[in-house]
Amino acid sequence: MHPSPPPLAIRPLVESVLALYTHLHPADDALPPLPQVQAIWQGLMADPRNLYLGGFVGPELVSSCVLLVIANLTRGCRPYALIENVVTHADYRQRGYGRALLHAALAQAWAKSCHKAMLMTGSKDEATLRFYAEAGFDSHEKQAFVARPPA
Repeated sequence: MHPSPPPLAIRPLVESVLALYTHLHPADDALPPLPQVQAIWQGLMADPRNLYLGGFVGPELVSSCVLLVIANLTRGCRPYALIENVVTHADYRQRGYGRALLHAALAQAWAKSCHKAMLMTGSKDEATLRFYAEAGFDSHEKQAFVARPPA
């Protein structure tokens, strides 16, 4: 019998997630100078439409995601949610932490009267796609398109 993984405590983040993001995009662009990063973080924290959720095992941040609530003039003026930057530290994967975090994000979206929550992934890995489907996301309901600025 396998021992149960340590419990995950989920709460809004007040500290930066930059160290955890190295497990999301290991070869990400370089960050701007620290004062600029800190100013961006403070702006994100001040905006009530942004909710950064963190999953903690003891004091360690092991998983996180961002829930954005977007005002809307359709669907009875009910907002919609976008979930982004879902990441679990590589040493803590396959323990149910990511799924618990996504369920917490969805609960927050429903509590804010969102009529839907959307999530996009750039991953083509079948296990990742299955993970999102098992967490309640339907890959067949919408088609996503992404545009990037010209080089």
